[in-house]
Amino acid sequence: MKKILIISDGEVAEHFIKRVMDTYTSENMYYVVQAKSKKNKNVNQSRMKFYEFDPTSLYKLANLLKMEFTQAIIIMDNPADVEHTIKNIRSIKKQLRIIVLNKWNLKNEDSNIVLINSKEILSSRMLDYLPNVPVIAQNVGIGEGEIMEVLVPFGSSFVYKHIGVIEQKEWRIVAIYRNRKLIMPNRRRMIQPNDLLLLVGEPAVLKSVYRAIKRELGQFPEPFGSNIYIYLDMDLVKHKSVVSFIDRAIYAHEKFGHTLIIKIVNPSDIDIIWKIKEYRSENIIVDIDYDILRQKERFFNDIKTFYAGLVVVPNEMFDDCKTRETLYQAHVPVLKLSENKFSSVKDASIILSENRDLEKISSTIFDISEQMSLNIELYNYLNEHQDAKEQVIEHYYNLSTIFSKSIKVIKESENPIKKLKKKEDFLQILPFTKKLTKRKIYSFFSTDSERLYHKLDDKHQIFIPVQI
Repeated sequence: MKKILIISDGEVAEHFIKRVMDTYTSENMYYVVQAKSKKNKNVNQSRMKFYEFDPTSLYKLANLLKMEFTQAIIIMDNPADVEHTIKNIRSIKKQLRIIVLNKWNLKNEDSNIVLINSKEILSSRMLDYLPNVPVIAQNVGIGEGEIMEVLVPFGSSFVYKHIGVIEQKEWRIVAIYRNRKLIMPNRRRMIQPNDLLLLVGEPAVLKSVYRAIKRELGQFPEPFGSNIYIYLDMDLVKHKSVVSFIDRAIYAHEKFGHTLIIKIVNPSDIDIIWKIKEYRSENIIVDIDYDILRQKERFFNDIKTFYAGLVVVPNEMFDDCKTRETLYQAHVPVLKLSENKFSSVKDASIILSENRDLEKISSTIFDISEQMSLNIELYNYLNEHQDAKEQVIEHYYNLSTIFSKSIKVIKESENPIKKLKKKEDFLQILPFTKKLTKRKIYSFFSTDSERLYHKLDDKHQIFIPVQI
């Protein structure tokens, strides 16, 4: 994790800190020094630390500089304070990269000090409003982040994906730059390592897309969120199985890390509630909701508030059509646990279908299998059309090379569901699409293996949204 030191004073600094808080990243830790502390709402305490002292005091700043920082950012209103603060940092950290907001044409020959001229930036922005003057790329649009360019790293989840299978809702890939040449995107175009993508869309959506593109293995449940959320409606579950269910869910939490939230709605058994409360610890939160009104709305609020990236539910809850629809609308992965032991799972099993949704969630499948040390098995039912499946298989082989993880393609002449019903110790992974929210009765005559997910109700299953 990269530690960033921010030394701030004044309105510009205050605005910058608010923007930093809104720009979530799991890779940076911010240490903010203020001469006078400001009250900030919705501060992520695990990512931002605030200190109140005068940074021109070498004695006080020296204590903080005992840590190793990647860089320091100085935004202050007084030029003398800026120069003294730089001098203090340099007396301890000779090579630390320092970014300075320069309002006064300060000069510095230190190659590790970057002076950002505020007057130059403002005049450049104002220049865009003159008629018959071309707009430079960095200032196109309303300047709130609706246009973004992203370099695709070699281990990215987007590498070797066809653009046509990438769900682009409220954002678009509008151009690809490869080897310093412009390539216009189309559905069949495949993204390559080191491609520079030009994206247009809602700023908040692009932030999620950026995280998804930059994500490598070992980050799940990112980019959906970071914490694990157990959702338990005691009106829908068998009370005698609650404690064993939570034990299995906690095993999953230990694999993926971060904070675990145990949410109980419609509590109806005092003894079970007391047992659940015994699980509380530094990174396990137990939240009991006694209000029976607007539970769906509060569930969506929890997903945002707790930054949940994986919802864990028992089989009985996922079997409930209304609950399944609510889970789908949350657009986060859902782990449905059966009554089998979860710790004995060895394989991640995927049944190939005629659509290409499995290509959309491929990187997440590799991520889950990596963190849980699972083998990846692709079941190919040979009695169905093979064109789309072959492209998906090719994509998975490409990813297996990138992530150095082998896969096994199993060719089946009979329906793979029948074979998996006899198999033990596996986790089935499926795309979480709208068709899975329909009542089970409508799928009885279907040949779609995804709609028939309930045929494997007694197995562990995880449902991955196809949207980012």
